Amino acid sequence: ESSPHLPAPKDVMIYSYNFHSVLRWSPVEVDRGLVLYTVNYKTGAFNKWDEMNCTRITHTECSLPWSLKERRWTLVLRVRAELGQVTSDWVETDPFVAERNTTIGPPKVNSVTVSSDSLLISVTPPFGSEAGYSLQYHVSYWENATSSIKKETKMSNTLFKIRNLKELTLYCFRIQVELLAYPEFQLLGLQSVPECYRTTIS
Repeated sequence: ESSPHLPAPKDVMIYSYNFHSVLRWSPVEVDRGLVLYTVNYKTGAFNKWDEMNCTRITHTECSLPWSLKERRWTLVLRVRAELGQVTSDWVETDPFVAERNTTIGPPKVNSVTVSSDSLLISVTPPFGSEAGYSLQYHVSYWENATSSIKKETKMSNTLFKIRNLKELTLYCFRIQVELLAYPEFQLLGLQSVPECYRTTIS
C-alpha cells in the first residue's frame, strides 16, 4: 500500500537523444534501508499500465526498451519508490512522443575534400533511418572565421558540395539535421561545431 511516510521520486523526466530515451529521477532519501524503484508504462492506444524492464531496481534511471521504440507512439511512464512492503505514490511523466520530443544530435563529418572553388563534404547521419522518414542537412557557411554573412543550403544526400567559392579563401561551415516525418511536422537538430578549410589555387 502507498504510504505517506515514503516520499515519491522527484524530478521525473524522460531524456531522449537520437531516439535513445531514458527515464531519470532524483533518489528518495531515507534514514535506513534500501529504496528500490519500479517503472511502468502505458501507450496512448491502451489505457493500461504495464511493467517495463525496471522493477525493483536500485538505480535512478531506466532505459526505454526496444519494444517501445515506435517513434510515433504516445507513451506515459510512471515511477514509484519502494522500501520493504511500503511504497510511495506513483509519479507520472508528461506524454512523450519520440519523434517530437527527442533531441537530434549533429551529423558526423567524415571527410572534407577541398578544391579551388568548392568543398566536398561527406557526413554520417546521427541515427539510423526508419521507413517513412527523410533527413535533410542544413549547411550554413561563411568566409573567414569572423564574417557575419552566412549562406545557407539544404541537401538530402550524405555527400554534398558547397560550390562557387573563392580560391585561397578560408571557409567555415556547420551542419544540422532536419527530420522530415510527415509534411506538417519537422524536427530540427543541434548544429555541429564549425569546421574551417582553405580552398586551393586553381
